[in-house]
Formats: sequence, structure tokens, C-alpha cells
Amino acid sequence: MTDGTRPRGPHADSAQRSGPDAVVIGGGLAGVTAALALADAGVRVTLVEGRPRLGGLAFSFRRGALRVDNGQHVYLRCCTAYRWFLDRIEGTALAPLQERLDVPVVDLDRPEGRRLGRLRRDALPVPLHLGRSLAAYPHLSLAERARVGRAALALKGLDPADPDLDAQDFGSWLTAHGQSARAVEALWDLVGVATLNAVAGDASLGLAAMVFKTGLLSDPGAADIGWARVPLGDLHDRLARKALDSAGVRTEVRTRATSVRREDDGRWYVEVPGETLSADAVVLAAAQREAHALLPEGALDDPGRLLEIGTAPILNVHVVYDRTVVSAPFFTALGTPVQWVFDRTAASGLGDGQYLALSQSAAQDEIDEPVSVLRERYLPELRRLLPRAREARVRDFFVTRERTATFAPTPGVGRLRPGARTNVPGLYLAGAWTATGWPATMEGAVRSGVSAAGAALGALGRPRPRPLFDVEEAA
Repeated sequence: MTDGTRPRGPHADSAQRSGPDAVVIGGGLAGVTAALALADAGVRVTLVEGRPRLGGLAFSFRRGALRVDNGQHVYLRCCTAYRWFLDRIEGTALAPLQERLDVPVVDLDRPEGRRLGRLRRDALPVPLHLGRSLAAYPHLSLAERARVGRAALALKGLDPADPDLDAQDFGSWLTAHGQSARAVEALWDLVGVATLNAVAGDASLGLAAMVFKTGLLSDPGAADIGWARVPLGDLHDRLARKALDSAGVRTEVRTRATSVRREDDGRWYVEVPGETLSADAVVLAAAQREAHALLPEGALDDPGRLLEIGTAPILNVHVVYDRTVVSAPFFTALGTPVQWVFDRTAASGLGDGQYLALSQSAAQDEIDEPVSVLRERYLPELRRLLPRAREARVRDFFVTRERTATFAPTPGVGRLRPGARTNVPGLYLAGAWTATGWPATMEGAVRSGVSAAGAALGALGRPRPRPLFDVEEAA
């Protein structure tokens, strides 16, 4: 580090420069993607991240001998940007996809007791690929299943980009299309809460339409689920850092940007502790509040809109048993507070017993509950769901909380989300909260990084590298 009296960047002096350079602020998936895409096009890149690791809100930590993900993250086959990212960091084999969508759904709210159903697809064209599964779905009545099919066809006809849809809530639309409270709970929210981080009544119809059209109604295999079989840190930190190093990116962690400005020479200057980084372009890939604090005057017409984008929490409950209590890699549940349960035993490095992670989205009512309260709530529910857990001993119980896990996908949020370009030449925005058309997912984060890098490369006169994920830029 320098004493801050002399601008420095990926290169020492402007006289030594032979091509463009850029600074990326933020080492989450959006920032790492932007840095890789820029570097692959021949731009010299410095990436700065305030945390001691890369990966943003999809990371791992140690708890004794366990390697723990802060939360369970999955992706779908339709997440082509995130799949490109996995390929780019050579991590695809560590986060494989299901061969075919198959989701066990356990229902405890039945007069006859616990009942298992499944959501899975057949090797048939859309929408027939889900027809047999829906027809046999035991958690809805025959009439409810028929109405679900009609609502799905109506949803397929919607344009998620229509701003009128953004102003409506998904729950009201479902009610208007004949969906019972039971159908919303047992199907629409089963998928929607996990992908949108909101119940149907709190979610933008535009974002919900995007999720269901893309995931369930676009391609037979679009909703096949993939997840990391290793700790997320192995992917989003270790392999990402290796890819950045190989691309020539200078990566600085524990380095928080304190200001961003453009001088009369047309270059950008980013202040970090002890150093001033100089570059032709800056990608601001931080959370929306941090981005708002760093934006120079005039960068957005109404920067206050960034502060109007709400956030939504996710709670994760972690339970380690002294024996195996479930054989499925994951399942979801009805008639219980438990939402999705994943087996993290092998990924965590646990030698014996079983480690389950419960992913609880839209957790506004529970995010600040004491661990003791959550233990009293969830351990009995797991015993109800899993007969083998009734005789098992709980070795460990802990929780992780992401109070601002995602942006809140509320009606009207679309008008608040900015595109990749700002009003100031050379400054670009990235983050899942920007105008990707997607909810706050790993896919949306990667898409935003590609869009920001693409906009910057266009301004710098550099062609986009191939192969690079082909995403339409959000202007």
C-alpha cells in the first residue's frame, strides 16, 4: 500500500499504461463476474472487497470441525449465467444438477397423518412434462389440481417485463385465477417463497411470472435443481480467487472503498485505506445502501430510490444428529414451520451422524428469535417429519441469520432497480438488486456482473470475450 499521496491502480503510472484498466468494488458474485469478464477482454482489473473473503452472502465458515455454509443456496438448470460462472471458475463438477427435477414434499397437515408426495418432471415437452406429477400430487384435491393447470397456462401468457405486472401482487392474481389458500401454500408458495423470498401476497407479479415462466414453463429441464456438494467457500472464494489470479486480476480483501470520484482528466479515483486506485472505469458491485453512499453526485437521476429498495431476511437452522435420520438429499414440507431441509453431512466434513440445514425464507417473524426459542420450535417439528429423528440425539443446534439476505421483491420494486449504466461515463452498477429482471438469486447477481462488464467494455472499445454468457444488458 502507498501513503495515498500518489494515485495507483493495477499499473503504477499512466505513462506505463498500454490499455484500459478498471476497479471493481465488491467481491460477491456480481463483482467477481464483472472482474473476470473485464479481465478476459484484456482490461487490467483491481477488485476490492471489505470482507476477508470473496463470495458476498454465499459463503462458508468453520464451526469446530464442521465447514458450514451461512445458508443453503441452490440454482436451476435455467440459471445459464450462474452455470457459466461455475464453468469459468472450473467448479461445475462440484455443484452438479439433478438428472431430472424431483422434489419430495412431506405433508403433516393430514387427518391420516404424515403423507409424502413429489414434484417431478417427465421427459415430455412443456407443459406435459409436469402433467403426470400434478395429476398425482396428493396434497391438493382434484379440483384444485385442475385450477392450478389453468392458472399456469394463464401465467404463461404474461410478459414479466410489463411494468403493470410489477405494480401488482402475485397473491391477488392467484386468487383472481381460482387458486385456493391450500393451493397457494402447497404449490405456489412452496416454490415462490424459496425463489422470491416472499409469500405470494408480498411479491411482485412481474417477478413471480418471471420465476414460474422461466423455471417451470420454458423448457422441460429448466427447473432441475443443482447445489454445491462442497462448502460454498470452495466455489465462491477459493476457486473464484484462483480464476481471478489466473486472469491477472489484482484482488484485495479487507479493503473497503471509502469514496469514488471522477476527475477532469476523465479518469476515476477510488479511495481505499492507504491508497488511491486510478482507472478508466469503475464497477460498483456493492449492496444498494453501500452503493448509494459511494455514488458521486449526478450518477443517477434519483439516487434515493436505492434506499427505497427493501430487504428480506433468511434464517437457517442447523442441526447435527448422532445418526442418519433421512436418506433424501433434500425435501420440503407442508403443515409445519419447516420449509426446506438439506443434508449437508458430506459437504461439511462430518465423519459420522447427520447434519441437516433448514432454509427458512421470508423469515421476518423469526429472524431475531433467540436460539433457545428456535430450538424448542424446530426440533419437535423435525421429530414429526422424520420418525428416525425421534430416537436420535442432537449433538449440535445453531442458527445463522442473514437479515438483509435479498432485496424485497415487493410490488413496485421494479421501478426502483437501476440498470448497469449510470449518468456518468465510466461508472457502472452491478448487484442482484439492479435491473436484471430476476429476483435476488445467484443467477441475478452473475447476470448483473456480466451486464456491467459488457457496458464498460462497450465504452472502452473492447469486444466482449467469447465464450461469455450472452445476456441482454439492462440499460
